[in-house]
Amino acid sequence: MQTVLTAAQTRFLRGQAHDLKAMLQVGGKGITDSLVAEIDLALEHHELIKVKVGAEDRDARDAMIDEIAQRTGAALVQRIGHTAVLYRPSKDRRQIVLPRA
Repeated sequence: MQTVLTAAQTRFLRGQAHDLKAMLQVGGKGITDSLVAEIDLALEHHELIKVKVGAEDRDARDAMIDEIAQRTGAALVQRIGHTAVLYRPSKDRRQIVLPRA
């Protein structure tokens, strides 16, 4: 299930993600099941992560970012160049409290 955010929540999360470093990088093999599992684990632990996508073509990069968000059920907060910010609330221990919708 895809996470849906309001404009205020997206703005809040962009501010929270500003100082984060990219945790994971999509390499030459593309999006594999193990990469999706690793992103899923990182989202469960951190809730808000940055992922760097190494595709040269902008359309291919956007398609990869959309596929990652869809397969992990995360919301795409921001996309700048090769870096995407993803958010998904943790099932067990929520750390980030979003502003009201």
